[in-house]
Amino acid sequence: MNGNDRSIVGLASLAHAMVHTYELSIPIFVSIWLLEFDVLQLGGMEFGVTQATLGLIVTAGYALFGIGALPGGVVVDRIGSRRLIAACLFGMAGSFFLLGSASTLLVVALALLLWGVAASVYHPAGLTLISKGVDERGTGFAYHGIAGNLGIGLGPLVTAILLLLFDWTTVATILAVPAAIAGVYALRAEFDETAAVDAVATDGSGTARGQSGVDSLTEFATTSKRLFVGAFAIVFVIVVANGLYYRGVLTFLPDLLSGMPGFEPISLSSLVPGLDASSDRTLNPERYFYAGLLLVGVAGQYVGGKLTDRVSPEYGIAAVFGTLGVLALAFLPVASLGLAPLLVFGALFGATLFAAQPLYQAAVADYSPAGTRGLSYGYVYLGTFGVGALGGAFAGAILTYANATVLFATLAGVAVVASTLAVYLIRRGE
Repeated sequence: MNGNDRSIVGLASLAHAMVHTYELSIPIFVSIWLLEFDVLQLGGMEFGVTQATLGLIVTAGYALFGIGALPGGVVVDRIGSRRLIAACLFGMAGSFFLLGSASTLLVVALALLLWGVAASVYHPAGLTLISKGVDERGTGFAYHGIAGNLGIGLGPLVTAILLLLFDWTTVATILAVPAAIAGVYALRAEFDETAAVDAVATDGSGTARGQSGVDSLTEFATTSKRLFVGAFAIVFVIVVANGLYYRGVLTFLPDLLSGMPGFEPISLSSLVPGLDASSDRTLNPERYFYAGLLLVGVAGQYVGGKLTDRVSPEYGIAAVFGTLGVLALAFLPVASLGLAPLLVFGALFGATLFAAQPLYQAAVADYSPAGTRGLSYGYVYLGTFGVGALGGAFAGAILTYANATVLFATLAGVAVVASTLAVYLIRRGE
């Protein structure tokens, strides 16, 4: 990559890692909040805290993470990516400072809502920046995805380690600091945001690639309609399915694992000689398994990103989601075999789960014009993180009123839908 490519990919990768550090540290806190809070007081009423209740609260924050991507996509087409990325980073820092001061579940909910609003603008801003500014787009997406997975894996791991030493509110405050520092860097970085766009070429639909954004609600509606009358609509449904699967499996995964054999809490006094035996601090293996599963996703992101430069993304999407359907059905049977088989299975599961992301990101670029690329990615992340956030609420409800077997069977069905739609895109192209 040239110097401009490296500058863009460096900033986007840093911000991407930050976004997913906070996103995936939240499920670590969920297992603590289930024990910390008994009721949610709201409008003079009290609600008992269950997996279903907490699932709705977390889903609200995650939903804004996706819903805000659409207006974020419109704005990035008008003002560019740098300022939105900086605002995202400063907003996430503020939300975790607020989370660190929370003494009630209502304040936790408010902090999660603020995080969702701040984080929502990143994906349309970051992905538009790469797709329009980086010449080696597929490689840029690959490194960007790797950075995201480092945040996804290392963020929860660092959170789990910090929880060995501090209470959860202190940990939340500590986590706020890196985003604030990254925000300052975003304001100082230098690059050409549109270096890879040919201002006089067209995308084949008559839309100039150099065209920038929409200017009115009428143009917004017209441009949106143009996107959704074509194959982009199929890609949108695929990313919704991805979001439902992703959020459905990850939101309560640490809590699910905590009830399985081999994941019993281990007292730190039994591991650290000389530590006061009366200490109530424990090492929770499920948090480290969860972090490891996410970190392994780096391999999946890299492979998926490289594949986008070599094969049509539709083929990769069909294969990956077909595999995820099988893995969902196999999760509990493999878990019943013991910890060692589950560790191997978790590595495969983590890699496959994240291989889809660079593939569908590339598919969006193939099915949308450059001049409204931000709007296109806004819709995509409205689907994957906005509508997809319902996966957390569905998972909480299923675990409260049914069981884990029903949850994983439902997730398998979602994956099959996505794979089938990718096959349809392949046949449509032929």
